[in-house]
Amino acid sequence: MPKQKTHSGSKKRFKVTGSGKIMKQQAGMRHNLEVKAPGRKARLNQDQVLSKADTKVAKKLLGL
Repeated sequence: MPKQKTHSGSKKRFKVTGSGKIMKQQAGMRHNLEVKAPGRKARLNQDQVLSKADTKVAKKLLGL
C-alpha cells in the first residue's frame, strides 16, 4: 500500500496547532489596503481557526 501524499496547496495554507486545531489566514488582505482602517487590517492579519465543517476536509488533505 503506497503512502498518502500531503496536498501541496494545503500544506502552504494551513497550520496545525499543538492541540490539533487547524489555523488559516483570514481573507481580505490582498488589495485595496489603503481604504481599510488600521484596526480592521490588524484584525484581518491574525490567523483564524478553521470551521468544523472544513476541518475534516483539511485534515484529510494534510494526511492527518
